[in-house]
Amino acid sequence: MRFFKAIPFIFSAILMNGIAQANELTILHINDHHSHLRADGRMSLNIGGDNTRVRSGGFPAIVSTFDKLSAGKNNVLKLHAGDAVSGSLFFTLFKGEADAALMNEVCFDAFALGNHEFNEGDSGLAKFLDFLKAGECNTPVLAANVKPEVGVSALTLKSETDYIQPYTIIDVAGMKVGIIGIDIVRKTKMSSSPDETTRFLDEAETSQKMVNELKQAGVNRIIIMAHYGYENELKLAATIDGVDVIIGGDSHTLLGDFEDIGLNSAGPYPTIVQGVGGKSVCVATAWQYSQIVGELNISFNDAGEVESCSGLPHLMVADSFKRKNDEGDRVEIEGADRDAVYAQIKADPKLSIIEEDAQAASVLASFNEKVEEMQAIKVGIVTENLCLARIPGDTRSKICAPEDTESKGSDISMLVAHAFREMAKASDIAIQNGGGVRTDIAQGDLTMGDAYKLLPFANTLVEMDMTGAEIKTVLEEALDYALQPDGSTGAYPYAAGLRWRVDATKPAGQRLSNMEFKGRNDSSWTPLDSAATYKLVTNNYIAAGRDGYLTFKTVKNDGRYLDTYLDYAQSFVDYVRERGSVSKLPESEYSTQAITK
Repeated sequence: MRFFKAIPFIFSAILMNGIAQANELTILHINDHHSHLRADGRMSLNIGGDNTRVRSGGFPAIVSTFDKLSAGKNNVLKLHAGDAVSGSLFFTLFKGEADAALMNEVCFDAFALGNHEFNEGDSGLAKFLDFLKAGECNTPVLAANVKPEVGVSALTLKSETDYIQPYTIIDVAGMKVGIIGIDIVRKTKMSSSPDETTRFLDEAETSQKMVNELKQAGVNRIIIMAHYGYENELKLAATIDGVDVIIGGDSHTLLGDFEDIGLNSAGPYPTIVQGVGGKSVCVATAWQYSQIVGELNISFNDAGEVESCSGLPHLMVADSFKRKNDEGDRVEIEGADRDAVYAQIKADPKLSIIEEDAQAASVLASFNEKVEEMQAIKVGIVTENLCLARIPGDTRSKICAPEDTESKGSDISMLVAHAFREMAKASDIAIQNGGGVRTDIAQGDLTMGDAYKLLPFANTLVEMDMTGAEIKTVLEEALDYALQPDGSTGAYPYAAGLRWRVDATKPAGQRLSNMEFKGRNDSSWTPLDSAATYKLVTNNYIAAGRDGYLTFKTVKNDGRYLDTYLDYAQSFVDYVRERGSVSKLPESEYSTQAITK
């Protein structure tokens, strides 16, 4: 457990540092690490004049970076803007224990809840927060607009602040700083699994109410940690009277100037918004998956208003740089090529070669052994790259270009849908939400670890009897939710046994056309019969009406629903094992046959 690190400096240095930092605040922050605790060896960057494979991020590197950036300073806040859990085998096996242990190596000053914190209900969240409490950090958990029912929810068995509080006030170098937590409402209710009795309040109304409350308490430097998505956070910054800083999450947005190394960002870091009364509001978010630590530096005037803000998103890489040799194998580069990489990193303040924190690495290793045992089991062979997308043509894939998925969408999501229909045995049709499929699958051996990283959630396959008209309705609902700013692109549907054309420019409910059906034993496609009844398999998550699939919930409540209790990740494993190898489906089998945006 990390209590402090001894930093040698003399008293006069402390005094000068304190004077220099009057009315200056540094915020170090991350978001959306999603149980990605180990470094990632799959990223390629354009450094040293060529495409170079790096080993990037990971929580031991985050701990090291937080320590480095906060060393010798007394004006630093360490913040996590939500979605800490769910997304890798570390969560599948340890249910938040591993995430909490690594978070307690940083000792965050505040943690805001995200939608994925509710993936296993209020009780699952309480279990994770118990792990977080087990450390000595006592990190406040913030969500002003989340209201579990007292005496009913595992989060509020005794009082509404058993686990969660709306805000916290911290004295930083003599400044009172208020930090408010806000969670995205619609996405949490429809795309996660909070208890039915847990209420969610409007994000903007709650934000303003909490800011007013802090102002009345004499706090005039106010941060909103909003797990709300970058575009929504910009709107909050422009409309909430009295907010100074928004530290965001949810949208996995990369900010900063990364074009020179081959990464696409959505805006500047920080993004400065003109707020109410023309005052500056600083907005920052730090991408995803333990890859970046944001460093935001704010100067206030004596009235607590922002005078300036600046900063850097720090992309952390290990001292490993590989390129393909003449035989096509990736090997460590040497000599002048490596020197050129070192020179570019040294000249670029947003890039850092980071040595992992030894203590954090030791904590991670204690969990990693069990993960590696499971990961190593070979399932089958993938004969070609299977690209990931949610909405066709997006930038989710790490191994494919957007144009590879632009016309028909995700290769791997289509294969997953076909696997589910096959393994459910009795089903005519399978529907899978794009967000439930989490990674590309590269050509080569497919391991158990790959499969559970692909499908990391604790879902089962369920069968439903639905008419063709109901199926079209539920797909229109999901598509509309996928296209909404406060919805989720993860709702975008993929199917086996169904295909269609999409026109996203048309009104909701009219976007799907040319809907056709092909049963598992059929040789040709026929129009979907709106009056006929089909047996459909999907995952129990969207079958409950989440991710916008509202009609599924109606069908479930009607009793036209059977849980097979087949684990969805294991079903995919079994599908691949039966075949020995898998590849892309024929284009005619893709559910999205064309899309107009």
